[in-house]
Amino acid sequence: MILVDEPRWPGRGRLWSHLVSDVSYAELHAFAEMLGVPRRGFDRDHYDIPETRFPMAVWLGADLVASRDIAARLRAAGLRRPKHLQAS
Repeated sequence: MILVDEPRWPGRGRLWSHLVSDVSYAELHAFAEMLGVPRRGFDRDHYDIPETRFPMAVWLGADLVASRDIAARLRAAGLRRPKHLQAS
């Protein structure tokens, strides 16, 4: 299932949402491609999407979840890649 949180994370003069899958990275990449999000937006286990793409993500079927639930759902699915465990 594709999940997205409200766009409330500031950066580069915009607000951003997190887009994740609790099924697989393949599902996430396919959804991001449908949404028109470039692969460079992928960060370890999620995509950062600008607020302008948020309505389309929901329209395409992403489930809106609370920001605090994003990491929990990724951990439960075994898909969480914390920054401190990232290979150097």
